[in-house]
Amino acid sequence: MTTDLKQGYERVYTVVDYYDGPRKGIADYHGKPHLYECIFDESKGNYSESFLLAPLDSETFRLAMEDWAIWQRWELAYHGAETDLSTHPALPHERERHKELEGILEKMLVIDRAKAVTRVGHFEAMGGEALPKGVLRPLQVRWTEA
Repeated sequence: MTTDLKQGYERVYTVVDYYDGPRKGIADYHGKPHLYECIFDESKGNYSESFLLAPLDSETFRLAMEDWAIWQRWELAYHGAETDLSTHPALPHERERHKELEGILEKMLVIDRAKAVTRVGHFEAMGGEALPKGVLRPLQVRWTEA
């Protein structure tokens, strides 16, 4: 993975929800992993540019990264025509571990609004030119005041 971030940008580790851009996942904020989640603007009936950011503990981050790696291996295999959509979101030999992690992370990857801050996220793709067509490129994000 490319590690050359633009000045003022931080690393995006995961994107677990994507609709016209990243909506939920894990990214650094002030150099530490945070869960990010886009705020839906009910009055406009669309996503806003603002995100809730909440810090993650090291164990949650470790488990989330393990599950993300499982998904990335599936994504590369799928776009490389080595598997089909019926195996989504994990290769057959990793399906059991993915299910286990999914059950654990469902309870852990929840934003605690009392510990969250709101920021505007500016996401940009970086590197990844050697990845197969269709594979999510590595991302970086710049967080600004809402």
